Amino acid sequence: MELLKQRIIRDGVVKPGNILKVDSFLNHQIDIRLMNEIGKELKKIFADKPVTKILTIEASGIAIASIAAQYFDVPVLFAKKAKSQNLDGDLFTSVVRSYTYGKDYTITVSKKFLTSDDHVIILDDFLAVGSAMKGLIDVCKQAGATVEGIGIMVEKGFQDGGKYLRENGYNLHSLAIIENMEDGTITFRE
Repeated sequence: MELLKQRIIRDGVVKPGNILKVDSFLNHQIDIRLMNEIGKELKKIFADKPVTKILTIEASGIAIASIAAQYFDVPVLFAKKAKSQNLDGDLFTSVVRSYTYGKDYTITVSKKFLTSDDHVIILDDFLAVGSAMKGLIDVCKQAGATVEGIGIMVEKGFQDGGKYLRENGYNLHSLAIIENMEDGTITFRE
């Protein structure tokens, strides 16, 4: 998606350790007009899928999932990274490792909100090594839900997450795939 790529070039900041900060428009402060265009693009990509839910992980995925959901006219379900006291009943759980924070989280999704009748699109802001996606896919498998596709805003193509998902047959669409971030210069995959 050219609009997203141009925004990454203009406002993205490359930090040591292959970290790309896009917090000025994507995952801390949010540019709603850009998110709206991303939501429209995701609807075009997955228009032929019988989507019943959009699934993401807190916190950064919630904004894009919420905006995209209006085009699919389905609810957003997000996996929580910590079990809160107001989560009751049976839960699906999976352990994910945060690349950015370097720690493990046990994600939880209430069984009453994800069932074998669901056809899910998984959305998130970043894909690096794929731990969050693997955890969300695991939750879908536990529920018997069908993963119709995965939508990623920014994929780090030089890491293995996208390769793993594609090789395992997932319908992965990344709107911007970064091939390289050397010397503060961002190069996109063509």
